[in-house]
Amino acid sequence: MSLLKTDKMIARKDKHVGWLTFNNPARHNAVSLEMWEGLACIAQEFAEDTDIRVVIVQGAGGKAFVSGADISEFENQRNSSDAAALYDAISAKGMQALQNINKPTIAMINGYCIGGGVAVALNCDIRIASENSKFAVPAAKLGLGYEYEGVRKLVDVVGPSFAQEIFFTARQFSAQEALSMGLINRMVSADALETYIQQYSETISANAPMTVASIKTIVGEIVKDESIRDIALCEKVVAACFNSADFKEGRTAFMAKRKPVFKGR
Repeated sequence: MSLLKTDKMIARKDKHVGWLTFNNPARHNAVSLEMWEGLACIAQEFAEDTDIRVVIVQGAGGKAFVSGADISEFENQRNSSDAAALYDAISAKGMQALQNINKPTIAMINGYCIGGGVAVALNCDIRIASENSKFAVPAAKLGLGYEYEGVRKLVDVVGPSFAQEIFFTARQFSAQEALSMGLINRMVSADALETYIQQYSETISANAPMTVASIKTIVGEIVKDESIRDIALCEKVVAACFNSADFKEGRTAFMAKRKPVFKGR
C-alpha cells in the first residue's frame, strides 16, 4: 500500500481476495484516527483493483475483530462537539470507503466486536463470526451520541426493536444471540472460521464479477428511500451483464457442462 501511513492497518492480496486487517492486537484492535484513515486508503485501493473480487475484513490477534474506537484518544481528539465532529468525519470517510467497495465484503469476526467494530461489520455485506464472539454497542455507558446513519444501518439489519435493545442495554450479546437477531449471517467454530471464510470467498470469486457487482448495486438502491433510488442505474448494470463476454462464457460453459471462467468483462 503506497499511501498507507500506519502499520496498524494491513492490506494483502491472495489471488482474487483482498484481506484488510485491523492490526492493533495489544488494544484488541481498537481503532485510532490513523487507522480510520488507513481503512479509507485500503478500501479505495481494493475498490480500484480489478483483480480483486472479494474483500475480507478481519482483526489481528485472534481475540477481537474490532473492539471499538480507541478511547484513549478521546481526551484530545473528541473533547468537544467541534473536535468530535472532525473525528467523526474522518471515521465516516473510512466507513464510507468500505461500504462503497464495488465488490462483496465479508466481515470475519473472531472475538470482541464492540462499538465501532459493530459499525465496521455493518458496513460489510456479509458477517460471519466464530461462536465465541461477543457483540455490543456501549454508547450509553460512555454518554456519547450515535449519529443517524450508524443507527439506521443497525435498524436496517436487525430491525428497530433489536436495535433499541442493543443500544438501551449496552450489554454484550453472544454470537448465538447475534445470529438470532440477524446481526450476523453465519456462526462457526473458531477453529473452522478461517477455512470457512476462505471457501466462502472462493465460491463468490468464482462467480461472474459483473453479476455479483450488479446485485450489490441494486440492493444498495433498494435500501434507499424510494424518492432517491436510481432505477436507471439498476437497469444499466443489468444490461451490462447481458452485453458482457462473461454472459457468453456462462452460456457456453453451461452447454459444454464445464465450469465457466469469468473475466469480469
